[in-house]
Amino acid sequence: MDFKQVVQTHRQYLHQIPELGFCEFQTSSYLKEQLEKLGYEVYSTAKTGILAYRKGVSEECIAFRSDMDGLSITEETNVDFASTIEGQMHACGHDGHMSILLGFATYVSTLSSLKKSLLFIFQPAEEGPGGAEVIVKEGILKRFNVKSIFGLHIYPEIEEGKFGLRPGAMTAQTGELDLMIEGVGGHGAMPHKSNDALIVAAQLINSYQSIISRNLNPIEAGVLTIGTINGGERRNIIAQKVELTGTIRAFSEDVYEMIKKRMNEINHGLELMFNVKVSTQLTDMYPSIMNDPSLFDLISQSKLGEHLIEIDPMMIAEDFSYYQKEVPGLFFMLGSRNEALGYTYPLHHAKFNFSERVMMDGIKLYDEVCQLLDVYEREC
Repeated sequence: MDFKQVVQTHRQYLHQIPELGFCEFQTSSYLKEQLEKLGYEVYSTAKTGILAYRKGVSEECIAFRSDMDGLSITEETNVDFASTIEGQMHACGHDGHMSILLGFATYVSTLSSLKKSLLFIFQPAEEGPGGAEVIVKEGILKRFNVKSIFGLHIYPEIEEGKFGLRPGAMTAQTGELDLMIEGVGGHGAMPHKSNDALIVAAQLINSYQSIISRNLNPIEAGVLTIGTINGGERRNIIAQKVELTGTIRAFSEDVYEMIKKRMNEINHGLELMFNVKVSTQLTDMYPSIMNDPSLFDLISQSKLGEHLIEIDPMMIAEDFSYYQKEVPGLFFMLGSRNEALGYTYPLHHAKFNFSERVMMDGIKLYDEVCQLLDVYEREC
């Protein structure tokens, strides 16, 4: 078997069929077919998700997760295996993640026995609305007696051959904010007979910025961003309504809750000051990735430590965090930056790409994790 070719074939096929969250039907069918060929017990989860299980001598189970979904981006890579679905692309490496896990499952299928059981989770909708929480609520981790879980993300900010990791919080807890300010509209020539929602919106945005600069401990970290503002009808009309949207991000749950609390207090104050109504919808999204310190030490003190870069926390979000609220786990940032080959474009870019070496690095990483956890012994 040309193992590298097998993995590359998986990647090229999956790259051509990027599907959005909970609509990964072709992807799911392909994964199911490949895993059944390898002899795994295959189950469905979270509508389009796939589980592959192999029992070991012990029922104690180690899980590995890959996301499945693509993005609404028109591809510009010019590769000969480009997306065949108009306006959709695997621009975040999920095709690579699936191929790594399929490749690892292929290797594991050649082993005569396992000391511990293994569960491979192919999860839909990481980009949204979120598949990990669905899988956790379905009781999958408890059903298969999962004791620890591992995942990775191809990452062009780190060079090929290295991986990023840190103990504790690595990504941010996130929330999505929708606001509606309702005042009283009127003619621009008679402002005293109106109640300008735009004036309130300006005050609100400025006041929100003081939360981070004046309410947050300087040694903590948080982000409150208003990303869109829409209001008004014509240049000579006082705006009756203004809609705003934004995001909240923080590494600490306490900081996250403080930001929400101060926002609500500011909103109420503006209602009293300007005699308007401020309606707020704040949707809590993904928690922070919290890498288990003991597992981090195990990795950093092994030979894998030679390739490890201890990275700073990142304000990006990842729903792998839902699994870590149930069991200890680690999430690796797998380096894919290759200046010579031009693989430098960021995640979610129309030209994002990576080499097959990255997928082999991911498989080796998972293999080493299993060695450290005494899941199996290598066979000649």
